[in-house]
Amino acid sequence: MSARIDGSSVIVDDSKEANQIYNRGWFGAPQPGGALRLDLIEALYLVESGRMDVRDGRRHVTFEQLLRLGNKTLQNFEIQYLVYRDLRGRGYVVKGNRGSADFRVFPRGGSPSKTPSKWWVCALSERTLFSFDRTLADLSVSKGLRKNLLLAIVDEEGDVTYYEVKIVTPSGRHRGRAKMVPAEALFTGDRVIVMDPETGGSFLRSNFFGKLLGDKLQLSLIEAAYLADRSLLVLRNSKTGRKISNETLKRHARRLQRDFDLRLKAYEDLKERGLIVKTGFKYGSHFRAYEDDPDKMHARYLIHAVPKGYSAIWPEISRAIRLAHGVRKEILFGEIGSGEVAYLRLARCRP
Repeated sequence: MSARIDGSSVIVDDSKEANQIYNRGWFGAPQPGGALRLDLIEALYLVESGRMDVRDGRRHVTFEQLLRLGNKTLQNFEIQYLVYRDLRGRGYVVKGNRGSADFRVFPRGGSPSKTPSKWWVCALSERTLFSFDRTLADLSVSKGLRKNLLLAIVDEEGDVTYYEVKIVTPSGRHRGRAKMVPAEALFTGDRVIVMDPETGGSFLRSNFFGKLLGDKLQLSLIEAAYLADRSLLVLRNSKTGRKISNETLKRHARRLQRDFDLRLKAYEDLKERGLIVKTGFKYGSHFRAYEDDPDKMHARYLIHAVPKGYSAIWPEISRAIRLAHGVRKEILFGEIGSGEVAYLRLARCRP
């Protein structure tokens, strides 16, 4: 069919052809008098598929020329086009979006005139930064409109990977289980050891703190700081036997881990939610979290604590998601600010 350039749009003037392409694929927006207005992404897709001949006056407009016009007109045009093309190839009706997302995507068999859109899709290059705050803002808008948010990441070869984004409220069944008796413990520099087997054993059995070292209980610095803050540990220097304050322990921990306070806040929040929290080092994250007894179930979550305003390159985010998926866990990014911790879950999906 024939179409013409009109500024940053493409117009199909023939009402019969306009009606045909609109009804068969829901391309464009019908105009008064029977014409059809297409945006440049839609027009480029139809040109590539051999279904449209675009002209500028008498001059034939090639795919390359239309692509160049799109790049002049719209920032991130080629990335948006690759995502649009991929979604159309999967059988979805895709429309441009005036909000924070780039596209509205309708369920298979749906249409703009009959069904609400299923997803809001943001098209991004793998070279862009993942922004926690921007994603949280986009998610808030999409949630308010009852849409699912998808982040479509285009790699160097033009392949598209989709991530579904949700805010979750993780919780476990271990809130306020058993009371513990305060214990003395030796601070060795890298960890803390409860020397009394009976007391250490009760910490482990009742609330799953630490790990046995023979018949002694070794605690991580985060576990020790958490317990000391609640007056459940009396700390002593392993060299001198003298008592040390919890603040001394924390100062030392900060020298070893610059993000210690960030991790501790996330740990405290997860414990308050009734989760059993262990190190996530072997999975490349800060923590792994169980909903109940670790001896009876696998960890459900991997948690990475991030500061307010956190951003990262997409390959890092993709690696974390892939690893979590490979071990059948959910990866949560917990943003630590002055208020409540916000947990963002990203999961790879196939739309």
